[in-house]
Amino acid sequence: MAYRETAQIKARKAAQRDHLLATAETLVRAGGFAAMTMQAVAERAGVGVGTLYRYFDNKATLAAAVFEAATAREVAAVDQALGREGPAAERLERALRVFARRALAAPRLAWALIAEPVEPEVDAARLRYRAAYADLYKRVLDEGVARGELPPQSTALGAAALVGAIAEALVGPLSAPLADAGLPDQLTAFALRAVGAETGGRA
Repeated sequence: MAYRETAQIKARKAAQRDHLLATAETLVRAGGFAAMTMQAVAERAGVGVGTLYRYFDNKATLAAAVFEAATAREVAAVDQALGREGPAAERLERALRVFARRALAAPRLAWALIAEPVEPEVDAARLRYRAAYADLYKRVLDEGVARGELPPQSTALGAAALVGAIAEALVGPLSAPLADAGLPDQLTAFALRAVGAETGGRA
């Protein structure tokens, strides 16, 4: 008879995996992916290295899983900000501020997600999530152009440019955090001008 895991065992394994992921992310938040060694994760989680390897084949697999989990939260936050009612410019402004403020609130993690040199598996995930951000921005740009709120433009190009410009502009402040409360305002104003939207200075 083939062995079948009970629901209780599956739940316990899922909880253990979540615990290991959360532990790994804690290390990334403090020191980037470079600090997230398999030994360090195992020690912080209170398990043997062998246990960690039962859930993740190697550091690259674990790093990719941490990246996916952390970035999915950021994409969801941007999606929520964009999904609220209002003109396209207001929705974009809201989402851009959310992204910038969340990044500056956890600079080491944000830098790790955006720019830290990493394994190919994480780089591949970065490309997927950059495309996810671009899809969200394109949706709102399309709506804004269709309603006459934004000037005619290549919304695919505009969305991709927004993703790249925001990430690039944040790399410096994230790698050496600046005490500049006006950075989200400046970054948002620049991005909105780039797509022909008027800035309203809203928080």
